[in-house]
Amino acid sequence: MIATPYLLYLGHSNDHAGIKTSRGLAVFRPEICVGEFRHDDCGLTLGLQRMDFATAVAAGARTLILGVANAGGTLGDDLVADAIAAMEAGLDIASGLHERLKDEPRLVEAARILGRKLHDVRDPQPGIPVGNGKPRAGNRLLTVGTDCSVGKMYTTLCLARGLAERGVKADFRATGQTGILVAGDGVPLDAVIADFISGAIEQLSPARNDGGWDLIEGQGSLFHPSFAGVSTGLLHGAQPDAIVLCHDPVRKHMRGLSHFPLPGLAETLEANIRVARLTNPDVRAVGIALNTSEMAEDKARALCARTADDFGLPCSDPYRFGVDAILDTLLTAPAKAGAKVTA
Repeated sequence: MIATPYLLYLGHSNDHAGIKTSRGLAVFRPEICVGEFRHDDCGLTLGLQRMDFATAVAAGARTLILGVANAGGTLGDDLVADAIAAMEAGLDIASGLHERLKDEPRLVEAARILGRKLHDVRDPQPGIPVGNGKPRAGNRLLTVGTDCSVGKMYTTLCLARGLAERGVKADFRATGQTGILVAGDGVPLDAVIADFISGAIEQLSPARNDGGWDLIEGQGSLFHPSFAGVSTGLLHGAQPDAIVLCHDPVRKHMRGLSHFPLPGLAETLEANIRVARLTNPDVRAVGIALNTSEMAEDKARALCARTADDFGLPCSDPYRFGVDAILDTLLTAPAKAGAKVTA
């Protein structure tokens, strides 16, 4: 178990998408976050108290969350130096980066000497089965996207909260490092061997017979050349009854690939429905979620309204405007909630 409360690491970051792990924890688990650590050249903040490591320990922090991401998910020298300083102050270290803490000799040696713990959130549990595609009981919703980092985790968490507020049993099923830290459990899907991706999701979201919903956090995009394989296995393993499409309307190209433009909403929705039908022929789209954080409120609301009209589906920014309309459609009989996926 990762000891709480947390100090959230921003380091030298100036990329909003690059601090999504720290931001996700600050938004959805503020009660276990005592502050943020950032260097003077970091132009970002989570709105938490800025603390050095010693101050954070004095305030009760027990673990530094390295909630940043870079190309390749590597541990640079600055990050290693900060982690060692944090351990010297009395903090354990948790990371969701691709490069493991346990594979960095300087961190392993410092942890041994100082009696601190290293937590690699991206290490999947052993014994993941191969997917079998057998139909299983229960209700499952999966968020999908035009790209990575467009709000799939936020949307899934908002939907799970919305269902719970309506008295409907709902469980958030985390598939990425941020979601795992928020939920306290899950599977780091992009660290699972390709042959076992669908099986990992079948295991994460098993059959249920209580009338509740599993809300499964999406990953990547079928249209992203780097991550489409993960998205495909996730669609097959989830056997989703419902899909919500997530999109960032101000983004011009795939994240990290300036030579690849974003796909259209219609083609993305159609492709995800088609792939999902391999394991659930009755899958349906129930909404579109827009990340409008970079838009003025009036323009954001107008875009949501236009998109809803174009597709015959409820459209909202789940974090900004709520999820009521999407949940109304989700909880309506499938025959009454069709989508004009070719709009």
